[in-house]
Amino acid sequence: MRTRLAQKIQQGRHADDIEGILRNCVHCGFCNATCPTYQLLGDELDGPRGRIYQMKQYFEGAPANTEILGHLDRCLTCRACETTCPSGVKYSHLLEIGKELIEEELPRPWLDRMRRRAIVRFINSGWLFALSIRMGQAFAGMLPAKVRNSIPRRQAPLLRTDSRHQRKVLMLAGCVQPMLTPNTNASAGNLLNKLGIEVVELAQNFCCGAAAFHTSDADYGMRQVKTLIDAWWPYIETGVEAIVVTATGCGVSVKDYGRLLADDADYAERAKIVSGLYRDLIEVVEAESAQFEGQESAAKRVAVHTPCTMQHGLGINSRVETLLEKAGYEICRVEDAHLCCGSAGTYSMLQPKLSAQLQQNKIRALSVDQPEIIATANIGCQMHLAQGNRIPVVHWIELL
Repeated sequence: MRTRLAQKIQQGRHADDIEGILRNCVHCGFCNATCPTYQLLGDELDGPRGRIYQMKQYFEGAPANTEILGHLDRCLTCRACETTCPSGVKYSHLLEIGKELIEEELPRPWLDRMRRRAIVRFINSGWLFALSIRMGQAFAGMLPAKVRNSIPRRQAPLLRTDSRHQRKVLMLAGCVQPMLTPNTNASAGNLLNKLGIEVVELAQNFCCGAAAFHTSDADYGMRQVKTLIDAWWPYIETGVEAIVVTATGCGVSVKDYGRLLADDADYAERAKIVSGLYRDLIEVVEAESAQFEGQESAAKRVAVHTPCTMQHGLGINSRVETLLEKAGYEICRVEDAHLCCGSAGTYSMLQPKLSAQLQQNKIRALSVDQPEIIATANIGCQMHLAQGNRIPVVHWIELL
């Protein structure tokens, strides 16, 4: 793709990245075939190719406008287009740059900015978030069905077993998972303990920064990233072998720290090390997969939902299915497994109509083979798919 970047863009810090990404695009349109919003809306401007063209026009001097930003906001950042693209276009990075520059020139309305800030501060609030969930669970029977279905059932807590081992890993608790699904990390910790791996989990529920970046609050997100690196660093210096993340949405963020902080003199090296230590839970557990072969399982038929952050962001696909099959589960067929469920971080709150359509499509796709249970690998997807779903939705680690 030929480019003629405007002078203000040429002089900016993103010029090389913009030029390189745009020039890789051959506008073939393969990306539209796997784009969830294009599939729903059928609008070229709501597909990756159309969004690239709109950003290109802006980078070449067209004025920023709310229409462009609206089309960019409707992107889920699922990165299915990147998996599909034969030219290796780093679409999500271009989108990140495009939204940042457009919003600098054309700030969002005050109410929109406050709404986005409130969402992030609420889910990062700790006690306020926990109190809201507990009150919702306590009074669920008095609430309208739509609201009631959005409140997760309270999990009966698992007993956490911890032992001292020579092998040690850090585990991220995250900001919402400890309240919504505490048994995810409890199950992971117990299993790793049985496998001879000691889990170190910090008491404070640190956020990886992803929610802030999703809502155009990059400064706040960067502060959260640095705070998390600082909190982890003493343990990294003592020699943990990995940083294990049980939510793929957080994992894809942690894996990107090295790039995010590459130009930060104080954090670049540490961020690179943190990203290098990152492991998704499946990568750690599957190394011990021989121990799960031939075991009996209570729920035989499982449909595995592989989150976008896992299959497109981290490049991890079919490995949960393989491990569960070794452990005795029957893996059910899933249609259109590459399409997003509509959760996408804060997307379900900012784009509820599109999110709800994608949610229903995904539940149907997961149900075609009549599974007894749905297993996923990300807290956002788990909560989203459980809303109004007759089939239980769990993190896959709970099945082991």
